[in-house]
Amino acid sequence: MKKLAILIVMALEIAVCGCGASKNTSTEVNTSTSGNWEAQLTGGTAQASLLNFTINFSVTNSGPLDITNLSFFNQGACFGTTINDTKETGTANFSTASNGTVNGTLDLTVNSTSSSNSLALTGTLTGNSSATAGTAGTLSNGVVVGTWTLSGGAGDPSCTGSGTFLMCQGNNTCTAP
Repeated sequence: MKKLAILIVMALEIAVCGCGASKNTSTEVNTSTSGNWEAQLTGGTAQASLLNFTINFSVTNSGPLDITNLSFFNQGACFGTTINDTKETGTANFSTASNGTVNGTLDLTVNSTSSSNSLALTGTLTGNSSATAGTAGTLSNGVVVGTWTLSGGAGDPSCTGSGTFLMCQGNNTCTAP
């Protein structure tokens, strides 16, 4: 009986000592982005071809975009001219590899508050991150390539259409990857 008790105590000691011996070997890499992005839409006709814009948002890895501003270059008739005429929502879902490569998706919707017009963009996000394993980094050279759809047609029947878009981080001119 005494030998069995000693074996049980030794087994417990090994189990307890083993719990504290593990190290945190997190390889999670967090990347965030904030600031202006510029979108160039291709396709569409008439009013639907005038929807290039800049947008300011922030996000880390995955989740909703925290959008603080959107401004069309050539607003046209599809969206009103007042500052509060659009309601923007969006999400990003991206990950960062250990070598700093960022890949994921970005979805953005711009709704007019004065009409039923809605612009939806869906794309693939790529870029680079300054992050390393276990640290947070900042996205650079961010590019989103995808498709857009304008629906509603309120105010002007030409406020419908679709095409492709290229959205670049910052004011830099970029090309599709």
